[in-house]
Parts: sequence; C-alpha cells; structure tokens
Amino acid sequence: MSLLAVADRAPSVGHGAYLIIAALLFTIGAVGVLVRRNVLVMFMCVELMLNAVNLSFVAFASRLGDINGQVAVFFTLVVAAAEVVVGLGIVVAIFRRRKGTATADDLHILRG
Repeated sequence: MSLLAVADRAPSVGHGAYLIIAALLFTIGAVGVLVRRNVLVMFMCVELMLNAVNLSFVAFASRLGDINGQVAVFFTLVVAAAEVVVGLGIVVAIFRRRKGTATADDLHILRG
C-alpha cells in the first residue's frame, strides 16, 4: 500500500473544530485581560485573542475556498506587531519610572 493511499484514508478535522478552538482561545484571552493586572500578561492575552481571530479567519477562508480571510490574517499580524512595539515602549517607560514594577493602574504616571 502506498503512502498516498494511507494519506487519503486518514481522518480529517472539520472546520467546526477549528472554530471551537478559536472560541476557547479568545475566551481565555478575554478573561486574562479582565482579570490580570500585570501589563505584560495583558499584552500576551491580547495577542492570544488576535491569534484566535486569525484562526477563525483561516478556517472560514478554507471552508469558503476564498483567499480573503488569509489576506485579513496578514493585516492582523501587521497590526499585532505594531501593537507590540508601541505597547512594549509604554511598558518600558513605566518600568523605568516605577523601578521594576508595572500594573495597569500605573498609566497615570506617564502624564508628566
């Protein structure tokens, strides 16, 4: 039996499973943003939510046979990279002023 014949009979995961995983990842990220006070953990949770949305975009693009969802993922990744650059700049500024600690309540320090 050839490898192609075995690969044709392999079970495949449906698109609904990807959407369920995306919903779980988004929920975990949203709870992390709402519960945590550490700014770095909040950034990681926002990135987790963005990646969950990317997974759902790719799942819908695959289901519909359209490339527009994958193009949206590309732009989402660019926005996420810009968000990390700006966000980490703000976090570093807070760390320098507070001598090593930063929470979400410390943003008022940057006013002047």
